[in-house]
This record gives sequence, C-alpha cells and structure tokens, in this order.
Amino acid sequence: MSRATTTLYRPTGPEELALVRETGFRRWPPRLPEQPIFYPVTNQDYAAEIASKWNARDGKQGFVTRFEVLASFMDQFDVQVVGASHHSEWWVPAERLDELNDHIVGLIEVVQTFP
Repeated sequence: MSRATTTLYRPTGPEELALVRETGFRRWPPRLPEQPIFYPVTNQDYAAEIASKWNARDGKQGFVTRFEVLASFMDQFDVQVVGASHHSEWWVPAERLDELNDHIVGLIEVVQTFP
C-alpha cells in the first residue's frame, strides 16, 4: 500500500480549532446538521483568504491549518474550482469525515493565524 500523501489546508475559527485541539490535533470534529460537506482546500493562499476574511471577524481569530491525508483516499474526490483558479477545494460528504480522519497522516498543524 502506498504511503503517498496529499496536503490539505483548512481555514478555521477558534471554536473548531478548540475541538481539533481536544483530539490532540489528530481529527476534525463531526459536521453540524446544516454542514453536509467538509471543505478542505488545496492551497494555503486560498485558506488564508477565507481565514482572514471570514473566520477572523467580530474580534475573533482565524487560522489556517495544514494536514496530510493518504493520497489513495483523497483520489476518490474531485477537486472543485469555486471561483478564481486558486479557489480549489475537495467536497467530502459529512458522512465520510470519520473515514477521512482515519486517513490523516501525522498531526493537523496551525500554519497561519489572523487577529
């Protein structure tokens, strides 16, 4: 079995990051009922745009996280472009999030913080 990985980024706010911290930076929390899709993005620039413009609002902080997932798992999902060419992301159904979590290699790390 190949151990090749794909790098994913996720912009997040303080509440979600606190839940990730509770797992030892190993898993993403379950989606809420109104969140049917988990949207990791393909590049740090796009994640930073979201974290700085959306997550860092109303005096809260925004964070960019980076994590590795086995490529053999991520290859099941098409990359979706949702705006400019660098606005690319995977759409992972919420019911498959535990499976994605099981394929994370290493830890979820915070790579940028926005005040």
